[in-house]
Amino acid sequence: MRYKLTIEYDGTRYAGWQMQTNVRTIQGELVNACKKVLNTETIELYGAGRTDAGVHARGQVAHLEVPEIKLPLEQVKLKINDLLFHDINVLDIEKATPRFHARFDAVSREYLYLISKRRDAFGKKYVWWVRDPLNVDAMRAAAEMLQGFHDFRSFGESEDPKKSTEVDLTLVDITEDEDKIYILIQGSHFLWKMVRRIVGVLVEVGRGHMTAEQVDGFLMEYSREPARFTAPPSGLFLQGVEYA
Repeated sequence: MRYKLTIEYDGTRYAGWQMQTNVRTIQGELVNACKKVLNTETIELYGAGRTDAGVHARGQVAHLEVPEIKLPLEQVKLKINDLLFHDINVLDIEKATPRFHARFDAVSREYLYLISKRRDAFGKKYVWWVRDPLNVDAMRAAAEMLQGFHDFRSFGESEDPKKSTEVDLTLVDITEDEDKIYILIQGSHFLWKMVRRIVGVLVEVGRGHMTAEQVDGFLMEYSREPARFTAPPSGLFLQGVEYA
């Protein structure tokens, strides 16, 4: 049987989503808790996205494959959460179709990046404090260049040379209030480190160190330049995953 899990977590203390040897990961903690609650070693858990170390999620989705669960799912959720640390929380468990796949069935993903305009005593783990004043209008102009279907090879980190680097970015929206700048990015899927490199490049534009035309050039021709400006993981949140 397959079950769909919706999860939130603070990624500060973890080495990312994906299970690894000798380090604590979100996937690893969830798998251990599920094994104990469901009393089985026959378990598979796949996430919709492999968030990096220090990256957070408000709406990560995973599918859990186990022998059929006999207990009420709300009770199972409570039991799993009782075994997890305070910084990982299962929000919902529901029965899914046997072929449901959290990653491959997703049609879009949404990330939010938080930039603080000032030193923040309480939010350091959840924002990137940029000391320089940023021109948000210039950042918005550059963000418009990124929207649409493009080759984002300049913004990714090579995982598989045969894997397509073309991504459909449906939204790059920048808003602000007195203390923070919010960058909301929505797309079909994302390359490794792509969101953080987009944010880093937009900040360089906001600082006046780069133009919107240069950003457009990264889409036209491969460049390693965006890698230099990779934003820290602390400000990044996986907001949600959409399915057909």
